[in-house]
Amino acid sequence: MGILSVFMTKLMKFFKKENTLYPPIEPYDSGFIKTGIHEIYYEQCGNPNGKPAVFLHGGPGGGAGSFSRRFFDPKKYRIVLFDQRGCGKSKPHTCLEDNTTWHLVEDIELIRKKLKINQWLVFGGSWGSTLALAYAQRHPENVTELVLRGIFMLRNKELKWFYQYGASEVYPEAWQGFLKEIPEERRFDLIEAYRDIFNGDDEEKKLSAAKAWSKWEASTSYINHNPEAIKESVNSEFALAFALIENHYFVHKGFLDYEDQLLDNIDIIRHIPAVIVQGRYDVVCPPTTAHELHSKWPESELKIAPYSGHSAFEKEITHLLIETTDKFSKN
Repeated sequence: MGILSVFMTKLMKFFKKENTLYPPIEPYDSGFIKTGIHEIYYEQCGNPNGKPAVFLHGGPGGGAGSFSRRFFDPKKYRIVLFDQRGCGKSKPHTCLEDNTTWHLVEDIELIRKKLKINQWLVFGGSWGSTLALAYAQRHPENVTELVLRGIFMLRNKELKWFYQYGASEVYPEAWQGFLKEIPEERRFDLIEAYRDIFNGDDEEKKLSAAKAWSKWEASTSYINHNPEAIKESVNSEFALAFALIENHYFVHKGFLDYEDQLLDNIDIIRHIPAVIVQGRYDVVCPPTTAHELHSKWPESELKIAPYSGHSAFEKEITHLLIETTDKFSKN
């Protein structure tokens, strides 16, 4: 049998057993929690008496969105979502003051306590995986399981790969759109060059740069071109929060104490059941980071989606994530 035939046979077998997103649902509860100058939007969906799970969105600055509710069986899970500081429905919009990883970690605890949840499953992809690891290492007693996707640990090599040189070689046409906002003499450090624009007073230039920043990630997140994702990425309100908050965190290296903090602290969470889902062709958060995490944490389960990129909404990745939440719903 030829290589192409083998590939097609495996692909057909996969799609015969494909798990898809659960049907759309609406929250049965929502509100805001005030903490300092911030008001954090949260919502609860699914079964009020079900297994608690908290969804940590990406970015930072991406917001949760209604599709994020659908990775969990609503009959079995009490699903909690929230928009992290400065984005989505949380207020004030794009606010960077008191906006760090450790503020977000404590926001998660604030929500857990308000909702009177003792322990919960923590689900996070991309930046959400960073935050999930940080939260679990700070509060391991409150985590029943971890579902992690597209691993990102905010190390210098990861940031350089996506925002300086690496992914640019895979998506050269999209990269030109990201580069054009920055003068040639400033392109030796693109994250810092964008920071100067975002900290400036030229609102028109800031919006243009924010759209370019956001579009770059949307253009590289799917194995196949996704015009709808790209269109959504350049919505002005979304792009400003996404770009300004991401850049703020990346300039500060995620506010971690040191680069390998999340890897070095694996012993704290080694006992927690964990599944890592990773797209083989993820150029936003390449598989090498998931491999490093799993190597340091062999008790975790690593599931590779062999024909997928970065997004949680790639069919294979969605399948593996739902396969995992279905399995953990029985715990």
